[in-house]
Amino acid sequence: MSERGRSPQITISDRDHGLPFSKGLLASQVMVTGLSPFRAYQVAEEVELRLHERRRASLTSDELADEAHAVIVELFGDRYATNFRRWRQVEGLDVPLVILIGGATGVGKSTIATQLAARLGIVRVVATDAIREVMRSMLSTKLMPSLHTSTFEADAGVREAPVRPADALLLGFWRQTHAVSVGIDALIARAAAERTSAVIEGAHVVPGFFDTGAHADRILAVPFVVTVNEEDRHLAHFAAREDAVGSRPAQRYAEGFDNIRKLQGYIRSQALAHGVPVIPNYSFDQSIATVIDLVMERVTERAGPIGAGDARTEGKTA
Repeated sequence: MSERGRSPQITISDRDHGLPFSKGLLASQVMVTGLSPFRAYQVAEEVELRLHERRRASLTSDELADEAHAVIVELFGDRYATNFRRWRQVEGLDVPLVILIGGATGVGKSTIATQLAARLGIVRVVATDAIREVMRSMLSTKLMPSLHTSTFEADAGVREAPVRPADALLLGFWRQTHAVSVGIDALIARAAAERTSAVIEGAHVVPGFFDTGAHADRILAVPFVVTVNEEDRHLAHFAAREDAVGSRPAQRYAEGFDNIRKLQGYIRSQALAHGVPVIPNYSFDQSIATVIDLVMERVTERAGPIGAGDARTEGKTA
């Protein structure tokens, strides 16, 4: 392998001022395939090696994408190569990507959201808890008590007695979600107006409560719900959260665990009723790969099928 420090610089000829080739930049683009950062960097290193071996001092963005595509096929197979081609179509569509991640407390939404945003190059990540906090500052406990409780303690915000005591939790959560969905709809509208991609995540991202249809021609919306089917695994997530975020004691979540599981069942049923994918979070890497596959499927649906051997699209590269 040639010594990188002594190799001549490779430039991307159709970029402003002949932008130098960057392994880090290419690796970040390759990560949208679902490959891990380590494997994506392997692809970038192999691309650089091949370019130096052929003494390529300059190439276009399309040619660089072709090189990356060929390396991905050889090293990791067609699945990841197909995702690479599909992602380039997102740029060709020239519409923002709006990813909506729902799920009960403790299923891993925030972790998936931040990692997904990093891999897809999305800088705007909004948690619905932040929307609720803003609304709390404007609406008092007396005016809207449901906003001033945790999702799994939403029954405490129900003043009138429901027909069945067990219905109080869902009624309180319904009211809380209905209020927060106003903010979710505003974020979707803003993404459409500003043509800016965004990831919106939280327990209040409940299918049936937010509307993407009004902006269907201006955004590519990808909603899905994350679940943890095994109770023991779900409960273990809270201990991990306590280690990572000291302000979130696991004991409180353990005490409300039955309610959290009830809300998961409700959110899942809403997803199934509205045709929104449900993704079980068995392992982080598997979940990220599944989510990226889902995003790429939506891209293909929007842009139409692509040729198996064609790594090029009109417009900008990813």
